[in-house]
Amino acid sequence: MDKLGPGDPRRIGAYRLLARLGTGGMGQVFLARSDRGRTVAVKLVREELAAREEFRARFRQEVGAARRVGGYWTAPVLDADTEAPVPWVATGYVAGPSLQQVVGHDHGALPERSVRILAAGLAHALQDIHAAGIVHRDLKPSNVLVTIDGPRVIDFGIARALETVAGDGLTRTGSLVGSPGFMAPEQVRGDRVTPACDVFCLGSVLAYAATGVMPFGGAGSGAHALMFRIAQEEPDLERVPEGIADLVRDCLRKDPAARPPLTRVLEWTGAEDTVAEGRSRDPWLPGALVAQLGRHAVRLLETEDPQGGSDTGTSRGSGIA
Repeated sequence: MDKLGPGDPRRIGAYRLLARLGTGGMGQVFLARSDRGRTVAVKLVREELAAREEFRARFRQEVGAARRVGGYWTAPVLDADTEAPVPWVATGYVAGPSLQQVVGHDHGALPERSVRILAAGLAHALQDIHAAGIVHRDLKPSNVLVTIDGPRVIDFGIARALETVAGDGLTRTGSLVGSPGFMAPEQVRGDRVTPACDVFCLGSVLAYAATGVMPFGGAGSGAHALMFRIAQEEPDLERVPEGIADLVRDCLRKDPAARPPLTRVLEWTGAEDTVAEGRSRDPWLPGALVAQLGRHAVRLLETEDPQGGSDTGTSRGSGIA
């Protein structure tokens, strides 16, 4: 997390901004607190997207659907202003790093037991998302946050809103809608996308978590070559532990109809014995990661309001100030 820059807003809607969390395909993400003291993540849409009515219409629809997502395994959508000059959405803040950060930088591949519990939590999250009529379409390690209790899924519904500004469903303003290494074959081909798309992405995420590498290779050879391998070639699962290799292999079937339903994924992971009500029944992460999450929580508590809580000079009507 970084300090606010001189050009950043200090308030969005009813939320005081505290720090920058990052930048994504939709826009900027800020750490913020509500007037009642709840910590949230506020996503501010990029201005060029806000100027396109087709994006606004889909964004409005997707935010409405995302607000209906229940369950314990996602970051809930709490508030939004889809009509502001620059639209925004606020979600519950999840105090944990992304799976990409954990595997790619901090720890490396996770042990088999951790990956099995990761699979259970993600399957529960996708069930809740699909029940609200949403296909995530962009399940990837950076959209999975790691907490002491279990994984949490973020950004559901946003990928479909972004697709409205993509002429071919893949590119938008020079970048990809969805991440090449974690797309399903039907996304690559431009075919109809169903909840089975998320099951394929789940398989890719689990393979990455278990090995530290993407099952169809890295992006070094180029996005189009990577997408060709996803659509035409078999994944490299040689390093995936034997106990979860069959699950990952079935999730990565080319034919959407051949992939297991999420109920089967939960049976496979032994979810009834490992997770309940949004948390793992027993510690699910290696000790070094638990210590890291503790340090992350301390940093959050030490984050101060750069304005000291003052509302002077802010504007609530526009959604930003």
